[in-house]
Amino acid sequence: MTHYDIALIGSGSGNSFPGPEFAGRSIAYIDKGVGPDQVFGGTCLNVGCIPTKMFVHTADLAATPAESGRFGVSETLDGVDWPAIRDRIFGRIDPIVEGGEAYRRDHEDNANLTLLRGTARFTGPKALHVDLRDGGSEEITADTIVLGAGSRPTIPPIEGLADARPQTSDTIMRIDALPASLVILGSGVIALEMAHIFSGLGVRVSLVARSGRLLRAADDDVSARITELAREQWDVHTDVTTTAVRREGDGSVVLQGTATGDGGEKDVEIRADEILVAVGRRPNSDLLDVAAGGIAAADDGCVRVDPYQRALGEDGKVLEGVWAFGDLSDPVQLKHVANHQLRVVRHNVLHPQDLERSDTMPVPAGVFTHPQIAMVGLTEREARAQGLDVRVAVQDYSSIAYGWALEDTTGFAKILAEAGTGRILGAHIIGPESTILIQLIIQAMSTGQTVSELARTQYWIHPAMPELIENALLQLTD
Repeated sequence: MTHYDIALIGSGSGNSFPGPEFAGRSIAYIDKGVGPDQVFGGTCLNVGCIPTKMFVHTADLAATPAESGRFGVSETLDGVDWPAIRDRIFGRIDPIVEGGEAYRRDHEDNANLTLLRGTARFTGPKALHVDLRDGGSEEITADTIVLGAGSRPTIPPIEGLADARPQTSDTIMRIDALPASLVILGSGVIALEMAHIFSGLGVRVSLVARSGRLLRAADDDVSARITELAREQWDVHTDVTTTAVRREGDGSVVLQGTATGDGGEKDVEIRADEILVAVGRRPNSDLLDVAAGGIAAADDGCVRVDPYQRALGEDGKVLEGVWAFGDLSDPVQLKHVANHQLRVVRHNVLHPQDLERSDTMPVPAGVFTHPQIAMVGLTEREARAQGLDVRVAVQDYSSIAYGWALEDTTGFAKILAEAGTGRILGAHIIGPESTILIQLIIQAMSTGQTVSELARTQYWIHPAMPELIENALLQLTD
């Protein structure tokens, strides 16, 4: 049994935890790795946000010729070199990953840190067993435990699915060749981004959703619009309960299910060269066996924490010296959330008499599909359910000059404000560069600006895209 001052688990956002401020404390840095090769560096860098956005931009470029005709321009896509696309992306990422692991393992800055590559599980309060990748094991204890062990793709219990060797977001970006056709099981953020990526690169995409609309966690108007637009791009099947999946002898996949709708039930069968399961990710709390450490987890697997990111026991009381953050403890599985929570944990471990909260800012999200989607704050449904007196403004891209330049007829910004106070409650945008435009609202909500203050106290460049936000705000000013 080896005792450390701090045991840190997870190399995603947790990789920013060690630093010179902890030079006087011994740290056991335990990392299982992500993806089939269990690489260092966490989900975002290896199998999440960063590579997917690099693929998205490439898909945007590939899709441009198909949309050029409405501008009076004739363009063609001459070809897609998948290995070159893939290798450009991971040729940038993999050296960063390898360098990051080498730095933590060997650099003199980390003399107080012991890197253990393996899977940790609790054996008691602040006690861990670590199965090492290269064989053997370690038994450790620590005064402080920092849990940032992340999440992994969920494979639902559908007959034959696991045996069909499905792709997940952890694996599909490194496949050897593009399939001619791909069926995607799921309708959330990952499903929509992957549908855009592979469709843009020429793959025939089928999307199978259990619900009646895609991205159902979004504002109802945005969810309805992206469902409509998705049907124009991909083979979309909604209200489908998938009952079985099988891999054929030729390597293709067959998905079977039952669709419900106004016409009653009907059987669904979709054949494709490959299947991608994108129904969400589950926290790795079960791999950690957090219950053995006295740590409580919610039904969805998230480790329970207080607003200071302190882990809670089954009795709801704070477990002193145990912290959790990111995908492991928050159903909002976003890198910027994990980064912020890690900064809060780091401060609180260093300054236990001056604790900071992590829940003081509105949380934005972006979906890099086609078109882009961005959101922050409450949806209209949520705001009305809270009994708020809500004012709603909707501004179409087609109503501003730059929207004319883009020939955009489907995008819009929707802003919610509280009547009387002008407090911004939320914003939801679907259309080009929505993930950039929404930052104006994020800043205003974070600093407490009202709709009138945001709209009237600055110049808005004409005729630029931010006029979409300006005109929506002006609808809400008195």
